[in-house]
Amino acid sequence: MPETAAARQIARFAAGFRLADVPEAVRHRAKLHILDALGLGLASNAQEYGRRTVAGVAAMSLADCGGGDCSVIGRPERLGVRDAALVNGVLIHGLDFDDTHLASIIHPTATSLPAALALGESLGASGADVLAAFLAGAETGIRIGLAVDGGFHHVGYHATGVVSHFASAVTAGRLLGLDEDQLTAAQGITGSTAAGVQVFLEEGAWTKRFHPGWGAVAGITAANLAKHGFKGPSRPYEGKFGLFDTHLHGEDVKLAPLTDGLGSVWHFGETALKPYPVCHFIHGCADAAIDLFPEIGGAGITGVKAFLPQPTLHIIAEPAEAKENATSEYEAKFSAQFVVAACLLRGFFGLPDLLPEALADPAVQALAGKVKCLADPDTAFPTYFSGGLEVSLADGRVLRRHVRINSGAGERAMGTEAVAAKFLSSASLAISATQAARIRDAVLALEDVSAKELMALLRAG
Repeated sequence: MPETAAARQIARFAAGFRLADVPEAVRHRAKLHILDALGLGLASNAQEYGRRTVAGVAAMSLADCGGGDCSVIGRPERLGVRDAALVNGVLIHGLDFDDTHLASIIHPTATSLPAALALGESLGASGADVLAAFLAGAETGIRIGLAVDGGFHHVGYHATGVVSHFASAVTAGRLLGLDEDQLTAAQGITGSTAAGVQVFLEEGAWTKRFHPGWGAVAGITAANLAKHGFKGPSRPYEGKFGLFDTHLHGEDVKLAPLTDGLGSVWHFGETALKPYPVCHFIHGCADAAIDLFPEIGGAGITGVKAFLPQPTLHIIAEPAEAKENATSEYEAKFSAQFVVAACLLRGFFGLPDLLPEALADPAVQALAGKVKCLADPDTAFPTYFSGGLEVSLADGRVLRRHVRINSGAGERAMGTEAVAAKFLSSASLAISATQAARIRDAVLALEDVSAKELMALLRAG
């Protein structure tokens, strides 16, 4: 097989770069995204899925080996390294409030942070080593997404659920000190585990939350097997019956983005943080609705046309009848009709807008039925998640607004102050302001903090 196989090029990059080689702006963004993810992980402990995930995994961990030494975000339990990675992955991604690399349509931090935290703590790694491993994995996940140009979503896979296996293998391999051959094998091994179907969209099931954590389990497993000589295929991406062949069934794949500029071009720096706890595809329309709220001034709304990227409609707008009648928090996150209605009526959208009483608001339910979703002819997708609205009012006015660059992306990226504020707000659902401030300061100075020190701050009790 050719030495230039993509997995080998990624392995060479992941094993060879120094943290000092990463532009300072990218390193800083990485710490902001880690901070954001940890706040969401803490907040998930207030949710039923968080409690049930911990209960189920802790029961297995205790039965298998009497527990472990690795920390769970916001919890007193200590679990084995893979069990901790699994739970932390669910907690980080569970609220669907985590970051998105828009062009690759994946959640990069969730693809690699759970493995970095658990394995870093287990190994006694430095914060600098955790940061470097995190960046190696996240960059790998982004590049796989760029190569398929949204293709995983088109054929029914949750892209983050697929790429997290490879990203976590690279993250774990970097922390374990694997060489180029071993890192190539680790990617090949985890190619046999990568999946994550989107059937959860039919009924608001919890399986999407599970995907990145399971990818972390697979990645840590693959890296350890490779370290001890287990042989994996060298072309898990582009080989016959490899990832692209089996998962995409002939869909267009561009191999160049997978490896071009590795080590010199860091796509992670383009990743957007979410200002709203809903599917990122809806953010442009949410922005437009919030912008229009003052102009509506309480006037009755008789009809709404929502313009969204055409490739996303099957995820966030169809089937229309189901989306117009979202009854669970998770259904609402993926309903453009619900989110637009809530934003038009309230002028904002946050975690409280997904509580049961907010979902049952008759005014929002009635307006959601009037929101008709159409393909946006002026979209900048996938560079940005654009969106627009045309709102017809009872007083005869018709208001229009189009948002090309969704908030949190591109020139509208959230800065340090905004990310810290979001973290403190999220963390307040689980821990004291004093503990949250200590975590914030530790993450922003991650190069000077050990993984064990950081995880000790994140534990409860």
